[in-house]
Amino acid sequence: MAEYILLVHTDESEMPSGVGDDVSSPFAEFMQRNADRLLSGAGLTGRDTATSVRRDASGAVTVTDGVFVESKEVLGGYWIVDVADLDEAIALAKEVPVVNGGVEVRPVAMRS
Repeated sequence: MAEYILLVHTDESEMPSGVGDDVSSPFAEFMQRNADRLLSGAGLTGRDTATSVRRDASGAVTVTDGVFVESKEVLGGYWIVDVADLDEAIALAKEVPVVNGGVEVRPVAMRS
């Protein structure tokens, strides 16, 4: 088995609120259907709550309010999944009920 992270990117205006409270939401249904493969995950608050910490080549650190990159889509949440291979991770990502966005699939290199 292998671990992958599914990074859910969506239009911020489409981000569901109270997903954890609504057991009939498409996200809750997705989580129930795939509970045996989901190791962990969480929804994230909006970009207005973000703080970015950046280090340049000289080692200087800059802290700014908000996300670093301005875009219509924001990182809305993630799941770490335990699947056989990339093909299974992609198949699972296709089931994520994201609206006006997408899911980035990446192998997990190391996890604490």
